[in-house]
Amino acid sequence: MNEKAKDKIPTKPLPLDVRLGLTKAEDVGYPLRWGILGAGEISRQWVHAVRACEGATVAAVAARDSNRAKQFAEKFGIESSFGDYAEMVRSPEVDIVFVGTIPEVQKDHVILAANAGKHVLCEKPFSQNPREAREMYKAADKAKVMAQHGMWTRFFPAVEHARLAIESGIIGDVLMVQADFSAEYTIQAALIAFGSGSPQSISVTGSSIVLEYEEDRSAILSSPPYPSEFPEVVEFIGSLGRITLEQPAHCPTAITIRVPKKTPSRYVNANTPAPANRFEYPIPDKVCIPRAFPNQQGFLYEAEAVHRCLAAGLLECPQFTKIESLRVIDLVAQVQKNPKRQAYIKKLRAKYISKSTT
Repeated sequence: MNEKAKDKIPTKPLPLDVRLGLTKAEDVGYPLRWGILGAGEISRQWVHAVRACEGATVAAVAARDSNRAKQFAEKFGIESSFGDYAEMVRSPEVDIVFVGTIPEVQKDHVILAANAGKHVLCEKPFSQNPREAREMYKAADKAKVMAQHGMWTRFFPAVEHARLAIESGIIGDVLMVQADFSAEYTIQAALIAFGSGSPQSISVTGSSIVLEYEEDRSAILSSPPYPSEFPEVVEFIGSLGRITLEQPAHCPTAITIRVPKKTPSRYVNANTPAPANRFEYPIPDKVCIPRAFPNQQGFLYEAEAVHRCLAAGLLECPQFTKIESLRVIDLVAQVQKNPKRQAYIKKLRAKYISKSTT
């Protein structure tokens, strides 16, 4: 890489909301009292993470079983517990609700909280039905509250860095995105490069998705079967270089940017690979989550963005907007309805269920 190109590589960026001048970094201290809907595993990990956010207080938890809610509250030092979701969202001691319940009831719970005048952060998938997702956003809009789709990936510093690098033009025009993992994660990665507009076409096989955009741009996305040693990286392939979100790309702690003198580097430079500039973003050490899922400590990035945005009067985080959320939900629904995809999933389930019972 020539020195001029190297100097252009963006270094560690601010979060998008701060970088755009929409919020203030110090507003992570904006006070919000969180109510937790659901006393399951994802709620447990969220509580550990959100408490590391300066302005956050976990004020209440609700579950269908009042004893389970009480046990959760006692274990995590939460003042109030409820055996009724509606009662919790009506509590004057709650400003914002984290919906950590199963996908089948997330719509009801988001609308319940919004109708009670409470902001909402809903764990993925937010909705598996495009029509229902629009109803959820409509309820939040009517109540003038936030309904944030919890696509936590978008808040990781490595992903913020990838976005900034693409915007800077350092890798030229992004021509292709390659990603492997579940559909919602790989599709959202494509949107970082190509925006929230509809692709010109979508092709689905059992395990693969191809999104084709104008000007011969495409996203090649795969969902490898479990168990397998899939790489789980995202590659943004540009006319002048390449950006890699390193494993695990849905919650990455490193990004590599390659900008050679000429592309493709190996074929015009005696098989010499492009210089690799790697940037590390360790998970926040002030978050301690026993038995955490991979890099789940990164929930903190999402929590802090919500605090900053609400302090500024914003009802969505620019890292993952309503428009992007609906596009991902629409595309995932198309993928899941595809007969080839359904046959693939059915075959996998049969295969691994039979293995687990032998």
